[in-house]
Amino acid sequence: MKSTLAAALLALAASAVQAAPPATVAVAFDRSAVRPVLAEGEADRAAHRLVTADDPVRIASISKLVTAIGVMRLVDQRKLSLDRDVSDYLGWSLRHPAFPARPITLRHLLSHQSGLIDGAELYLIPLGTTIQQRLADPRVWDNAHAPGSGWFHYANLNFPVVASVIERVTGERFDVAMSRLVLKPLKLDACFNWGAGCSAGAFKRAVVLYRASGEVARDDLRGNPPVCPVYLGDGTSCDLSTYKLGDNGALFSPQGGLRISMRDLARLGQMLAREGRGFLTVRSYAELTHARWRFDGHNGVGEDGLANGFFCAFGLAVQRIGSRGEHCRDDLFGDGKPRLGHAGDAYGLKAGLWWDPVSGKGLAFFTSAVAPDAPTGRSAFTKAEESVVERAARVPFR
Repeated sequence: MKSTLAAALLALAASAVQAAPPATVAVAFDRSAVRPVLAEGEADRAAHRLVTADDPVRIASISKLVTAIGVMRLVDQRKLSLDRDVSDYLGWSLRHPAFPARPITLRHLLSHQSGLIDGAELYLIPLGTTIQQRLADPRVWDNAHAPGSGWFHYANLNFPVVASVIERVTGERFDVAMSRLVLKPLKLDACFNWGAGCSAGAFKRAVVLYRASGEVARDDLRGNPPVCPVYLGDGTSCDLSTYKLGDNGALFSPQGGLRISMRDLARLGQMLAREGRGFLTVRSYAELTHARWRFDGHNGVGEDGLANGFFCAFGLAVQRIGSRGEHCRDDLFGDGKPRLGHAGDAYGLKAGLWWDPVSGKGLAFFTSAVAPDAPTGRSAFTKAEESVVERAARVPFR
C-alpha cells in the first residue's frame, strides 16, 4: 500500500514538473537603453525560483556570434587574418581530404563554407582528444563541396577549430581569452561553460534547462559551479593542468556554451546596434554583418541537411532574417524588416538576439522546454519563438 502511494506521489510530482510553464525572458533594447519586457516561469522548478532578466542561461548557438566578435577583436589587433590559411595558426596542416589544394580560412569557418559538417555530433570533443584527431574522421567532411565554393552548410564543428586558433594566437585558454577580449570589456557577467568570466553569484542565478518532458537537460547547479566545466570521455578525469593550448578548442563550447543573462545579451546587442563603435573597427563590423552568402534555392543547406527557408543570408556568424524571396521563410518578426543576429536552439531552449540595423532596436530572448518537434509558425521559426516576439512587441519600450 505504501509503495503504491509513493509511486502515485512520484507520478503526480513528475506530472506537475512536466506541466510547469516554460521559463521565458525577453529584453528589448535600442542604441541607448535596455528594458526587460517579459519574465515568466521558474528558473529552477525544484526551488520554485522565478526567472529574471539577470539570470544566466546557456544561450546555445548565439555563442557563435560572440566567438566571432572575439575573432574580429584579434583581427583589429592584427593578430589574425580572415583570409590566411588557418594551418599557419594551428601548427599543422588542415585540409579538406577531397580538396587538398584548397586552404581553409577563418572566413570559411565563420560563414559555414569550410566543407565541415557535424557528422553524428562529432563536434563534441572530449578532454584528451585533439581537434586534429577529430578532423581526421571522414564523417566530418562534405565530400561534394570544396571550402570557399559558395556552398553553405551550417555546422557546429567550425567553431572548435576557430577556438583552437584563438588559443594558439593568444596563448590563453578559450574561455579566458573570450573573457578578456569581449565579456569583461563590455562589463558582462558571462562565461563559456561556466569558465572564466562569471561571478560567484551567477552560479546561484543559473537557469536550469528542462526538456519538454520535464526532465532536467542542463545546468541544475544548485548554486555551485559544475564539478567539471568541460566534456569528458569515459574514464577521463577532469584534469586541465596538462591541456595544451590549441589542441581542443571544443572544450569550452565556443559553438553553444555561453552562459549569459538576457539583460547582458541585450547590452552586447546594443554594441552591435551601434555598429560596434568604440569596440570594433568599422571594417570589422562590416565584415561580421555583410551577407557573404545568400540562398538561391540550391547553394546550401541547414544544420539538419534540409533547405527549409530558415537560412537565407549569412555573414560571419551573423544571420540576416526578414529576407524576401520564394525560398525564404526567415521573417521571425513578421514585419518584412531585415534584422541581424543569431538564433539559439539546444536542450529544449529556443533563443534569439536580433537587431534592426536601421533603427537600432532589438530583442534578446529565450524560452525553454520546447519540444524537438515543436511546430513552426508562419515562418521557419517555431510558434514558441514567434509568440515571444509578438508578446514582447506589445510592451511599450519607453
